[in-house]
Amino acid sequence: MRSFLRSEAAGGIVLMIAAALAMIVANSPLAGTYFEALGAHVGPLSILHWIDDALMTLFFLLVGLEIKRELVDGHLSSWADRALPTIAAISGMAVPAMIYLAIAGGTSGLARGWAIPSATDIAFAIGVMALLGPRVPTSLKLFLTTVAIVDDMGAVAVIALAYTREISGLALLAAALIMGVMFVLNRFGVVRLWPYLILS
Repeated sequence: MRSFLRSEAAGGIVLMIAAALAMIVANSPLAGTYFEALGAHVGPLSILHWIDDALMTLFFLLVGLEIKRELVDGHLSSWADRALPTIAAISGMAVPAMIYLAIAGGTSGLARGWAIPSATDIAFAIGVMALLGPRVPTSLKLFLTTVAIVDDMGAVAVIALAYTREISGLALLAAALIMGVMFVLNRFGVVRLWPYLILS
């Protein structure tokens, strides 16, 4: 068990098994119990919100730290190196949206869903790469991770702007202030993880 958990593919295998089990249960007679369990509250949030708002925040923070390391002193340290994954990410957003519109654009009520397929699931992208373990070059892993992150950030921004009924100025201000504090901490050379975890 220890050797499995230490292997590079362990995370990807666990992710795929968990996703498969979730889909099976969600489409079985146990679906009601499954969704009730996700809606159960643990403290101030439901289990689903703990996953979406807490664990995914931690996930994005750790992935972002890896990308930042490469931006500062790695495979993405120059603008020339950043250009290809950025172009790939923009294409990864635009092409699925155009395919969706080509198929469903003429159907009333469905055309508004054009932004939904433009998002890339970062967790699954990294999980699939993890399944291949050391056989995947580090540069390729970094490239695909960067593409997935840029694609996902762009898609989330598009979905937020295109489908949000009301934009909360207070929430945007709070996010900007938190980002500002993180920027100041970074400029002052704070490298410990816990301040960023708390702010996240």
